Amino acid sequence: MRKTTATPADVARRVGGIPAQPVRKEAGSVVESLIPDGGSAAHAVAPGAESATRPVGSGPVLRAAASGTGAGSVPHAVAAGVQPAGEPQGSAADDAVLGVIAGAGPVSRTGERPTVRLRDVGPDEQPRYAPEWLELREPADAAARSMELLDPLRIRLANLPGRGGLAIHDLGCGTGSMGRWLAPRLDGAQHWILHDRDPYLLHFAAVASPRAGADGSRVTVETRRGDVARLTPDALLGASLVTASALLDVLTREEVETLAAACAGAGCPALLTLSVAGRVELSAPDPLDDEIAAAFNDHQRRGGLLGPDSVTVACEAFAAHGATVKVHPSPWRLGPENVGLTAQWLRGWVGAAVEERPELAERAEAYLAARLAACAAGELHVTVHHSDLLALARPTGGL
Repeated sequence: MRKTTATPADVARRVGGIPAQPVRKEAGSVVESLIPDGGSAAHAVAPGAESATRPVGSGPVLRAAASGTGAGSVPHAVAAGVQPAGEPQGSAADDAVLGVIAGAGPVSRTGERPTVRLRDVGPDEQPRYAPEWLELREPADAAARSMELLDPLRIRLANLPGRGGLAIHDLGCGTGSMGRWLAPRLDGAQHWILHDRDPYLLHFAAVASPRAGADGSRVTVETRRGDVARLTPDALLGASLVTASALLDVLTREEVETLAAACAGAGCPALLTLSVAGRVELSAPDPLDDEIAAAFNDHQRRGGLLGPDSVTVACEAFAAHGATVKVHPSPWRLGPENVGLTAQWLRGWVGAAVEERPELAERAEAYLAARLAACAAGELHVTVHHSDLLALARPTGGL
């Protein structure tokens, strides 16, 4: 099991009492508008991209997904917004049993990674991530992402050789928040290939994708269900850009090096946003702040994951392949207008710290109660530091 990145509501098992939400079913007509004229969802493939009916190539693996759903064992893709035959549609009752909760990440039992089972069929079954948590954090993510990295990215994309449009691979897409943020900020026709192992999240991502770029050019989408970990240079043939949010910190060093090699092999830039930096600032500082932060950072590093060291490792990995790397801070700045997100983040931040260092439990309980009370009163301000990374690989076609 893989832990998720800084989605602190993951320890919501200690909170309880949050009702489950039913799976939404959007109308097919919404999906149809996302597919190129004359094509079907299963064949909405940009030049140089894989067919939607083929799995991503095998090879060294990158097991995690930004959505927290991680690696999957079923390699087939899902047509945009369409649930594959035989997949459970889900219900509120099912979600109640499975533990999918509104406004939070997945729940788990003590000692487990924070994931949720689709069905109780065995230890290798697909986990499922609550879209309510991803929706809750999306405005903060959008406000945090670095605008300063967009100009050098636009310049590179405008000068890529032989491109009739952009083919953008979004790794661990979750509900598609990166596409909703970035597509309207880029000119030209765009075809987004959304990767995630969870068909539930791919469905949300497909139906909520933007339809036009900054200049009004058309945006289309394709979804690929499977292990983003099976990404290889072959899978990125024809790619103009690779994107991800909150992904690097849930990878190992080997996985980051594999990602850097895949981007270098394809000659495409990578925009990797919202990696945890390991630093948190809270108003009205408390002596326990630093202990909680240190324990949380150690929790992030479990199982060889990079956690707050991920950006440093990624810079080294991309630079080793000749890429120009730019890094810019992208902090969450949470205040009275973010009470729901802040409360969920606090529960998980403290909960992960206690899971890592059980001796903190007694003091942490009082600490959390006081912080939540200040949050509810609109008196708490929190800065959660992240970093955005832009790696400009050498184009394979030459400039």
